[in-house]
Amino acid sequence: MNYQLLIADDHPLYRDALATTLSSHFPNADLLQSEDLDSTLERLAQSEVDLLLLDLNMPGSEGFSGLARIRNDFPAVPVVVVSGSDKHAVIQQASSLGASGFLSKTARPDEILQCIECVLSGDQWFSEEALQAETESALADKLTQLTPQQLKIFQMIAQGMLNKQIAYDLDITEPTVKSHVTAILRKLELRDRKQLIREAQALIQL
Repeated sequence: MNYQLLIADDHPLYRDALATTLSSHFPNADLLQSEDLDSTLERLAQSEVDLLLLDLNMPGSEGFSGLARIRNDFPAVPVVVVSGSDKHAVIQQASSLGASGFLSKTARPDEILQCIECVLSGDQWFSEEALQAETESALADKLTQLTPQQLKIFQMIAQGMLNKQIAYDLDITEPTVKSHVTAILRKLELRDRKQLIREAQALIQL
């Protein structure tokens, strides 16, 4: 089949290596590439992508904010998360946010191809051991309660951004940001912003 596969990663060498692996197995596939969240969203809007390989950490998509945005805007597109970390909490969070599969950046070519074949057939590709393990962070489970906008603000706070900066970047008012922060603290059962930053930075070390 003439699949359209999108590789979203800010490292051109990794994108090219992954594209080479895919082209050997899917010679008729249209292999698209993007380097940040904005270009990924643009590609998804312009093309009928059959599967997205998404790097968790690239410009505009630090941690899980990009995945949450893409699942919200393009729920029909299967997403395979690609990460430099294979921590159980990372895999569990990717699954809970709607990803169809998870690959470590150290995965062998045969494993990558098996994963993509599996997801393209409508199944999921996750380590059963990781999904069944105890969650390494209680915060990871609670993040599923956040809206895409709240998750984005959560990531920005984790990066040390102030409410004023967040309001400017998201083109919303500062009181709106404060309202979101209050809701985030309540949903995550955290005391204050300092605790949020500490817990968030521990979680997004992907």
